[in-house]
Amino acid sequence: MTRNEETAPPAPYRPGYEVVAEQILHLIAERELKPGDRMPTEVELAARMGTSRTVVREAVKILSAIGRVRAHKGRGLYVSDDEGMLGASRWGGFFLPTDLDHVYQLFEFRRVQETAAGRLAATNATPVELRAIEAAAETCRHGHLTGQSALFDRGDDDFHVGIATASHNQFLVAAVREARRLQRQTNIIGMSGAVGGHASAAVDEHAALYRAIRDGDPDEAARAAAIHLDNTLEDYRREIQRRLFSQ
Repeated sequence: MTRNEETAPPAPYRPGYEVVAEQILHLIAERELKPGDRMPTEVELAARMGTSRTVVREAVKILSAIGRVRAHKGRGLYVSDDEGMLGASRWGGFFLPTDLDHVYQLFEFRRVQETAAGRLAATNATPVELRAIEAAAETCRHGHLTGQSALFDRGDDDFHVGIATASHNQFLVAAVREARRLQRQTNIIGMSGAVGGHASAAVDEHAALYRAIRDGDPDEAARAAAIHLDNTLEDYRREIQRRLFSQ
């Protein structure tokens, strides 16, 4: 045994249903299943993955909640075919929440979206929209201070969608919503819904981004959005590696 093997921390615990949810997504990708395609039954999935039907059922609940799988009573399981404004199911069809390369690509896409949204919001935001962005930032801050991850996540969603709304570009609103939906899959499946170590800094970054929009400074808003997205990506990278690649 090498010195590194002796000192390496144990792999973090992952619930069985989380692991199976990830395996189901890999199966969809491997078989190149398209939106609307029928999937193996719960019994078949349990046998294939060497687990119980109960664990598979819990995994399916997660995948249904995040829009990747649909369970039709009496008919079986299907790949979700909810298109949304921008063909959302096609985006999600190839996305693997624990694949770091996919996560990097998603954050590159978010960076493009949200720097543009911040820049436009600094020019177009109404007083009502500014108050909504400020309130969302405060909800996120309160969630962090009180350790309420669900409240943090809700405020975070409202904050970013609020900025997109203030851009007055409905395509940006739809794109931001869908990209965050995919990011939520990484959070749920790759990180068990935990608020990452970047949460404290994220609260400050939200405040800086809000101030730039409030002050009508498009360049500063774009810069603040880029810093926030870059730091958030680094948080996801560290957390995914810690959870999935620790030996």
